[in-house]
Amino acid sequence: MYNVLLSDDHPIYRTGLITVINQQPHFKVVAETSNGTDAVVRVAEGDIDVVIMDLTMPPGESGVSATRRIHDTFPNVKVLVNTAHEDHESIDMALHNGAAGYVLKNSPQSEFVAALTTVVCDRIFVDQNIVLTPADFKAIDSTKCDEQLYYYNALSNREREVLPLIVLSCSNKEIASRLYITTKTVEAHKANIMRKLDYPSHAELVSYAVKHHLVDF
Repeated sequence: MYNVLLSDDHPIYRTGLITVINQQPHFKVVAETSNGTDAVVRVAEGDIDVVIMDLTMPPGESGVSATRRIHDTFPNVKVLVNTAHEDHESIDMALHNGAAGYVLKNSPQSEFVAALTTVVCDRIFVDQNIVLTPADFKAIDSTKCDEQLYYYNALSNREREVLPLIVLSCSNKEIASRLYITTKTVEAHKANIMRKLDYPSHAELVSYAVKHHLVDF
């Protein structure tokens, strides 16, 4: 039995998808979250085999960022992106940040089930309703995203948690409360983030996070 975590900010959609997943003989939804940060926290608690991840869950950490953190820290956990975004940039970002599959929300149930059963077999799945040319596959297989996120990759896991909260203008006290750390620790993480990304102002940091799909508003 594969334990599934469903991360999507639309409760009604989660309810429908949970029914679909639980109807499959080897899958069971054991947890659900409405944002990327909580998804990573839940995976860290253990017993999750597959994460169904939406890409856009405002406000806060994006599905792309959460996927990257899960892939880096829990490589045995498969992340299946389930989104309405059909553009090649989104596919590129998702796959380069560790997604094992990419399936569209407007595809039939059979396509979602095919994606689910494919990723647990250690095979990459891309929705067949997405039309990709050979040139598109070459672009997706490029290192463009890795180059763009070179400095982001230098951040620690905790710094990656703090980053979206900074961008959302949360106070040090609010960040400390949410992450169960001290305000002094928050200040230290902030300083490290600004140093590693070389972005001295909040406005520039926001621009960087938005450009690289790290935060949703």
